[in-house]
Amino acid sequence: MKKIIMLLVCFSLLNFGGLSAANDSKNKAKYEKKYRDPLLESMRVDREKEQAALDEETAKIKKRQSEEKAKDKAQARNLLSDMTGVYPPPSPAACKPVFHFPPVAQYNTNTCWSFANTSFYEAEIQRLSGKKIKLSEIWTVYFEYLEKVRRFVQERGASLVAEGGEGNALNRIWKTYGIVPAAAYPGYVDNKEKLDQALLIDEISAFLDYAKSNDFWNEKDVLDHVTVILNKHLGTPPNRFVYNGREMTPQEFLKNETPLNMDDYVDVMSTSYYPFYTFQEFAVPDNWWHSKDYLNLPLDEWYGLILKAIKMGYSLSIGGDVSEPGKLGFQDVCFIPSFDIPASFINQDAREYRIANETTTDDHGIHLVGYRRFKGHDWFLIKDSSRSARWGKLEGYYFFRGDFVKLKMLTFTVHKDIVKNILAKIK
Repeated sequence: MKKIIMLLVCFSLLNFGGLSAANDSKNKAKYEKKYRDPLLESMRVDREKEQAALDEETAKIKKRQSEEKAKDKAQARNLLSDMTGVYPPPSPAACKPVFHFPPVAQYNTNTCWSFANTSFYEAEIQRLSGKKIKLSEIWTVYFEYLEKVRRFVQERGASLVAEGGEGNALNRIWKTYGIVPAAAYPGYVDNKEKLDQALLIDEISAFLDYAKSNDFWNEKDVLDHVTVILNKHLGTPPNRFVYNGREMTPQEFLKNETPLNMDDYVDVMSTSYYPFYTFQEFAVPDNWWHSKDYLNLPLDEWYGLILKAIKMGYSLSIGGDVSEPGKLGFQDVCFIPSFDIPASFINQDAREYRIANETTTDDHGIHLVGYRRFKGHDWFLIKDSSRSARWGKLEGYYFFRGDFVKLKMLTFTVHKDIVKNILAKIK
């Protein structure tokens, strides 16, 4: 028995030793530093050196290009006229201006059309009723964006959505949305009174590009999204507000607090492209809804109506081309230099030639508020929202000489009283 037990113990010891030997032969996991092949590493180093050299060369080229652009920008020059023989009136008061509020700056916006025509209707309110009511310029801009976007959707992207516009947008917008005093809707957020709408139009454009690229044409959804963008940048327009102690809607304000009938205003142009004494489309990009409400008249009659209106105490909103060598912001004047065309040569054909070759374009909207015949020329006092109108001494005004108006201005808006005799012949 002892012998058997001893044999069993020995057997057990032998088996245990065997297990240990088996365990010693199994693999164990461990971490070691990653091996990098010396040849591939040398190739990587060479490649990075080569790329660094290329980057350095590219940086030098871009720096040179940037310096050249900065130099070109610093040396950029515009062709301008001197003031030889140009004698504007001595002061705005000399032009006996009709009532208008002091000039309002549009800053970094391209919405001169709203500034000019809002000012025009403010003057009309005073002329018709004696009331002096400062209106919101940005109210119309807000809703005009919505209408532009609506048509963009309806036309599947083939309609312009941009900052520019035409003055008769106010007639359309106010008939639908009414209008409000400036205090009820200043059109800016966070007390940023110096208007800057560059980010606004960039954001709207980016969203509309997305909509077009993705065939996203649900009108309500697109308008809802654009409304969010407009509210973010311009503030949310009020549905109701208090004026003179009474709560009202924008439509009620227009109807009850102003004397305006938006159907009482006529847009007038002069181009031989269309038959005269007919209503036609003003064919420019900013007339994005293709309005055909422009009365087309011969140049002499067109210009004569401007003189008639301002002499009778009616102001006009007026628009056209202001990118000319005779526009001198620091001198507060606009005129046609003699090296361009002598004033006596300005006629329908000279005007049409510039329209046809696009050296006269629809640049800018302004408010014509005064007139004076001075040193042999017609001079018009212009209220202007642009920056250049603040370079000189007059802070928001220009003197436009008659030749500039006759050659370079394209359209004007005036009360129908001024054209009633013409309208009677057409209807």
